[in-house]
Amino acid sequence: MEVERSKKDDDLNNAATVDGGSTEEVSVERIFEASAEAPPPWEKQLTFRAMIVSFILSILFTFVVMKLNLTTGIIPSLNISAGLLGFFFVKTWTKLLHKAGFLKQPFTRQENTVIQTCVVASSGIAFSGGFGSYLFGMSDIVAKQSAEANTPLNIKNPHLGWMIGFLFVVSFLGLFSVVPLRKIMIVDFKLTYPSGTATAHLINSFHTPQGAKLAKKQVRALGKFFSFSFLWGFFQWFFTSGDDCGFANFPTFGLKAYKNKFYFDFSATYVGVGMICPYLINVSLLVGSILSWGVMWPLIDAQKGNWYSSDLGSSSLHGLQGYKVFIAIAMILGDGLYNFIKVLGRTIVGLYKQFKNRDVLPVNDRSSPTAITISYDDKRRTELFLKDRIPSWIAVSGYVVMAIVSIITVPHIFPQLKWYHILTMYIIAPVLAFCNAYGCGLTDWSLASTYGKLAIFTIGAWAGAANGGVLAGLAACGVMMNIVSTASDLMQDFKTGYMTLASPRSMFLSQAIGTAMGCVISPCVFWLFYKAFPDFGQTGTAYPAPYALVYRNMSILGVEGFSALPKHCLMLCYIFFAAAVFVNGVRDLVGPKWARFIPLPMAMAIPFYIGGYFTIDMCVGSLILFIWRKLNRPKADAYSSAVASGLICGEGIWTLPSSILALAGVKPPICMKFLSSSTNVKVDSFLNP
Repeated sequence: MEVERSKKDDDLNNAATVDGGSTEEVSVERIFEASAEAPPPWEKQLTFRAMIVSFILSILFTFVVMKLNLTTGIIPSLNISAGLLGFFFVKTWTKLLHKAGFLKQPFTRQENTVIQTCVVASSGIAFSGGFGSYLFGMSDIVAKQSAEANTPLNIKNPHLGWMIGFLFVVSFLGLFSVVPLRKIMIVDFKLTYPSGTATAHLINSFHTPQGAKLAKKQVRALGKFFSFSFLWGFFQWFFTSGDDCGFANFPTFGLKAYKNKFYFDFSATYVGVGMICPYLINVSLLVGSILSWGVMWPLIDAQKGNWYSSDLGSSSLHGLQGYKVFIAIAMILGDGLYNFIKVLGRTIVGLYKQFKNRDVLPVNDRSSPTAITISYDDKRRTELFLKDRIPSWIAVSGYVVMAIVSIITVPHIFPQLKWYHILTMYIIAPVLAFCNAYGCGLTDWSLASTYGKLAIFTIGAWAGAANGGVLAGLAACGVMMNIVSTASDLMQDFKTGYMTLASPRSMFLSQAIGTAMGCVISPCVFWLFYKAFPDFGQTGTAYPAPYALVYRNMSILGVEGFSALPKHCLMLCYIFFAAAVFVNGVRDLVGPKWARFIPLPMAMAIPFYIGGYFTIDMCVGSLILFIWRKLNRPKADAYSSAVASGLICGEGIWTLPSSILALAGVKPPICMKFLSSSTNVKVDSFLNP
């Protein structure tokens, strides 16, 4: 997602300590030592049961992420759900084996960490694989919605074979690129990695007696709301036999508001997403939908026949649709450029200070004059973290071998992308992967999609319009996004492993196994959506894949310039690009106290193209959480993530049986549709002449 994949949810961040756990009031590791729990060898952390559970949960979360990706592109952090469900499944498994007298190995926090890492790595491919953005943006379905660059040279339709092959040859380079830097990032620089730190706190708490009791209650709450969400999705299906039918098209605020995409669509998924996302993001989305669909688009629509031809179809980018898409792109690029420069600047300043002050833990040289006092927990964690080293030669040779395979293979998949384009990216990629991983450790902000957009513009322009530059740019985006995304994800996981005493070797292998699972599961799940729904990828349908058109048009802009823009659109793009930069600058200048009242430009841009209906759902989720916290804050903080995860996962999993029903040709029996009174009179007179 453009917002939540880059900024993890606040519930995780609030659980993290400021310095990554070095000043905890109670020594976590002494508690576990008192319970006589010694970390198992790295081979025993990668258990068969952990891989089975990871595979099952990977399928579950891939369906959830894929649905979110193909509807709005907003994907919340699912770390809590993965850790919680992993704990529940294996704990149940071991309990049954213990009662039967067959339990050979108890369930440890290290094994829990391996499961969480594997599941998040696998389901993450559903995002970084570009199924809702660059990869699907290559298809003729999306190309037909854009008047430019829709020649066969710039089109490649999805197919299971090449999608799986492409992901396998590009998804592992990011893992190898940052492995040699794990000690520098985690031990020497002591980077926080807030989401990784908070996930570790969560897993550690599960394996204490009090935490285990709470985890069971959280799983019970998740199960209840999962069942409710699944059954609600099943119930809604009965009323969706035609276009614009069912509860998802309920004109909550009247037909005029419905026409302008303002209505509550009864989506349990997005109510749950709203409960997880910070209030500021949800309010920013609502402000963006009001500004665009409530003010700007009606005003521009009034200029039909003046600014653009009145004969154009609703999906033509030379008409109103062009303003929606390109202004959204301008805001996304403005926000992305600002944050890229900000995070890069902080990375450079941080590195300078680290080397200048030599602010490192005295691991090898304990007599160093710069030695600092560190806690027992950090001593214990550092000792075990450095015990199971991953040799640098494995990382370097792995990167080189995968790069060679990729340079040979990818041009066969995308002839428009030449071997020298890929070689150039692979030379630069380790530096960008380091910058992204370091910046993520400082700010919890991953700029993977921003690096992907840079690749779109640079490689697309380099390839040229006559040589399929649009497709080359989209493919280059995929190569770059996969490298920098997996690099920052792995470093987050190393931080989690550091704080749970999981071996770096088991973390690396679980990330690699999860990535391999994702390279197969994600294309298969996408293929199911692609084949099951005839109107898949079309604007205004159940699965419009909005970012696919956005990414394709970014590539067109990079190759062909601004000739594709309708009248006055370029001027409006400049204004909104500058506004995004300005608003971000103001947010940083006024400080956190006042910045929480200023909307985020990236979040505001999302409904510009999609519509405001899902923002209503998310604000309902925020309202539920707000009231719950007012009534009983401790209970809300303990259970809200579990409840939200249940709502998200239940309706997300319903897409599996609904896809199977669609493939089997089974249609819902009822169409529930809402008409104005005048239209209803016409329908009645037609049916009863």
